[in-house]
Amino acid sequence: MEHKFFQNQIVYQIYPRSFCDSNGDGIGDIPGIISKLDYLKKLGVGILWLSPVYKTANADFGYDVSDYYSINPEYGTMQDMLHLIEEAKRKGIRIVMDLVVNHTSDEHEWFQNSIHPSSPYRDFYYWRKGKKNNTEPPNNWTSNFGGSAWTYVPEANAYYLHVFGKKQPDLDWHNPRVLEEVEKILRFWLDKGVYGFRCDVINQIWKEDLKDARKSLWVTGQEKYLMKEGNHRILHQIYEDVFSRYDCMVVGETYNVDFKNARRFTDRELDLVFQFDTVNSDKFLVPIFKTKFHPKKFKKTFFDWQRELDWNALFLENHDQPRSLNRFGDTKKYYKESAKELAMILLTLRGTPFLYQGEEIGMADYPLFQPEQYRDPVDFWLLNLLPKFHFSKKKTLELIHNCNRDNARTPMQWGKGNNADFTSGKETWLPVNPNYPEINVEIEEKDPDSILSFYRQLIEFRKENPALLYGNFEPIKTKGSIMAFYRSYQGEMLFVLLNLTKKTQRLPHKISSLV
Repeated sequence: MEHKFFQNQIVYQIYPRSFCDSNGDGIGDIPGIISKLDYLKKLGVGILWLSPVYKTANADFGYDVSDYYSINPEYGTMQDMLHLIEEAKRKGIRIVMDLVVNHTSDEHEWFQNSIHPSSPYRDFYYWRKGKKNNTEPPNNWTSNFGGSAWTYVPEANAYYLHVFGKKQPDLDWHNPRVLEEVEKILRFWLDKGVYGFRCDVINQIWKEDLKDARKSLWVTGQEKYLMKEGNHRILHQIYEDVFSRYDCMVVGETYNVDFKNARRFTDRELDLVFQFDTVNSDKFLVPIFKTKFHPKKFKKTFFDWQRELDWNALFLENHDQPRSLNRFGDTKKYYKESAKELAMILLTLRGTPFLYQGEEIGMADYPLFQPEQYRDPVDFWLLNLLPKFHFSKKKTLELIHNCNRDNARTPMQWGKGNNADFTSGKETWLPVNPNYPEINVEIEEKDPDSILSFYRQLIEFRKENPALLYGNFEPIKTKGSIMAFYRSYQGEMLFVLLNLTKKTQRLPHKISSLV
């Protein structure tokens, strides 16, 4: 059986703003990424996924694109981007870009043109008259970033839909011209040499109708656009028109995806899907409420997805999640041990592992952000919302911290110098974690027992063992907090055994006889 390139590689996600700053302005950039390619090659990375580097209004730091054919000047130039693609290729590394096409920026020329009722771009977006003589939004949907999902524009005499921020108007995929324009964007970048795309919130691009939805504790309206039939039709069309004609990898962010839809998405629509059952295993009702880590639930979600989907996109962290070490590990007594165990889980299951920058050195959450340090737009919404439910200021900050995306976005910790050697400047766009003198690449590269050294060794071991790359997955039934499974391929078998707690565990007889 022929395997695809991404099936035997490690994908490394870079959040460009926080990875490496080459010019001292406190913001990471593309030349900074180029300067670290040798580090990434030594780690064993074969694919780099870049969070958005397009021109943007920065309302959501790149996830609000104002021009898909230009580079954010804070990050560099188109020439820098092409240089990165070429240099990475020379080192055996391929580049994957973030594709954000559920919405654009309100500063995109399509949207600016669409404001005029007679514009040919009017139906690129959801413009609707409001209720009660245009004094109320067209329906009761709410935004993922708080408040109504509709904003009124006097010049347009209508409301536009945005299921995220006000500066992120949703594209109307019922219009075939939207599909045509997106396919042009895809071909443009694939022809420039990128290997593929990570597709942002790609399972909610199709709004089935715009009727009122049942009210929800967190976001109202999601049942109207999550994983609708039209979504599958659109992705299959893009696959046939574009992706099937290139050697590429396409992975979709598919929040709340179930097994049935995941199998459909990965059948001539996408190559891989991100499911969030595992990283949400500590969530109680809504993201701000976290339960204690439940190893049994954590293990079950992994095993369920290994059983139900032939090839998984494996991850524990990304730019939208607090750090895995704080959630599923131990940042005190067993800091190093728990970080290594999480690496073991990620790198021994069946599928393509996705590492997030800093995960390989054990980066952790920032101790506690103060409001003046916030950058994530969701933080500001929660800061205004939670006191209305009579939470104290202290409790409000704690609850925001539980889901604060800024935790994953603090600057990469390269060394012991000022600002962790992320920048030569005095300021950084987000504060550097104060633990950087102990947790950084410089120190860990010199320590054969470090988290970084363990990642390098395990990635190399994975690449050298076909059973870990391509082998079948067979779980071993165990009670409680022991995670055990086999990987087998063409007569080779590997046995993985993990203790997901701080306590010594007694092995069941059926396992102890194997050890």
